[in-house]
Amino acid sequence: MAFIDIKFPKSFYRALRIPVSSTKRQQLKVLQKLLKRARFTDFGQKYLFDQILLSKHPGKNFQRVVPTFTYEKIFKEWWVRALEGKPDVCWPGTIKFFALSSGTSESSSKYIPITKELIRANTLTSFRQLISLASYNNVPKKYVGKGWLMLGGSTHLQKTATYYAGDLSGIQAKNIPFWFQGMYKPGKKIASVVDWSKKLDEIVEKAPEWDIAFLVGVPAWVQLCMEKVIERYQLNNIHEIWPNLAFYVHGGVALEPYKKGFNKLLGRPITYIETYLASEGFLAYQNRQNAKGMKLATNNNIFFEFVPFDQNNFDIDGNMVENPQTFMAHEVEKGKNYAILISTNAGTWRYLIGDTVQFVDVEKSEIIITGRTKHFLSLVGEHLSVDNMNKAINLVSDELNISIGEFTVAGVPYGDFFAHHWFIATNDKVNSETIKFLLDKKLKELNDDYEVERNHALKEIFVDVLSEETFMSFMRLKGKVGGQHKFPRVLKGKMLDEWQKFLKEVKA
Repeated sequence: MAFIDIKFPKSFYRALRIPVSSTKRQQLKVLQKLLKRARFTDFGQKYLFDQILLSKHPGKNFQRVVPTFTYEKIFKEWWVRALEGKPDVCWPGTIKFFALSSGTSESSSKYIPITKELIRANTLTSFRQLISLASYNNVPKKYVGKGWLMLGGSTHLQKTATYYAGDLSGIQAKNIPFWFQGMYKPGKKIASVVDWSKKLDEIVEKAPEWDIAFLVGVPAWVQLCMEKVIERYQLNNIHEIWPNLAFYVHGGVALEPYKKGFNKLLGRPITYIETYLASEGFLAYQNRQNAKGMKLATNNNIFFEFVPFDQNNFDIDGNMVENPQTFMAHEVEKGKNYAILISTNAGTWRYLIGDTVQFVDVEKSEIIITGRTKHFLSLVGEHLSVDNMNKAINLVSDELNISIGEFTVAGVPYGDFFAHHWFIATNDKVNSETIKFLLDKKLKELNDDYEVERNHALKEIFVDVLSEETFMSFMRLKGKVGGQHKFPRVLKGKMLDEWQKFLKEVKA
């Protein structure tokens, strides 16, 4: 049955309605709700949640009393006990699900707690986005009840004595509402397949049986899926098999570098809808077509704080200082880079999520993602952000009329100075020196610090043009295929060593 045909109580629609109260009021209400639920946990007792709730300024007192946490700190001090099955550690009850997340830079998996309240909150935010788009943009209702192909992690979770673990997308898919199951593709059976290649093959075989209107997933894997369907059935474009395909819901990485590749696979334009769904929660979503940014989910289950991403709050390696300067969502400035702290209904408290954002509209709480706290290059003060990189790559691909499916960059020694080494994936024929010249030129135009340092300590840039399959092969080697796995935009440390070793073996 289609979503639009289901009758919900009026209270359901009231819950989904976009609120008109101020961001400050919404966020303080969320914080108070979180503190009340968690006040009898071990964490709540140590950090005096009851006293914070009774204070005149709970937001400021919360920031004063509760320290900030990185993953390593909160896991070692708190989450490890929840992982062992101890109840009421950071959130009431026993944590039954943990999302495995290694981000895009770390080798070892992180265990992020997932509660039933968080799963429900993520679902609610999804509805709010859908209803917002329908309300503001007149999205035809006929599309809503058709197929949603969601290319996420396996719903076959790792089982231990005290918890289940897997990708957040797999955990969410395993807990989808009953009324959505008819629209959800590839369905429970295929979704449970662990081997990504096998799962993709089964999706390709089932493709003619589905009427897909929405594609959901990380760009690289969605593009690969469409390419395989087109190849398998000898099609000119994906719309020949899915004529009602109208929307692509994406997140995790900037879409612009992939758009040229996507457009080659389409029979007509589709609508791109951006979301910000991390393992720790559904943080923001695009609620208006053609909106420059995404609206923070300020009225659901996440209390946001923002740390200026500068030398006062982070060291040169992107590590946050012990007592950073923090602001609530209504206190930020437009166009300034911030790292995000979140507190959620999964026992995540003042937690550094690792992303950096800018506000494009403070009043509407609309943001764009600019990078990661540890995914930037500033070897000599060039302050090159992932946002700079994405824009430069997009400008280069437009000027050369090529599709650049993936890219990454590393800072390397160069004599007594330094250089940037770029690795760019494209299956189009192009000269690496041409890309090098244009890329350097665009980065100088986008970033004044980069332009200055190119005349001083940043003496050179190198560009290696590789096939898209090379990048995919490395991801398969690392066991990071499908689901929410993305190729890191900046390579450092162990990951850089493994990448360089891999390329030597490929060339040998």
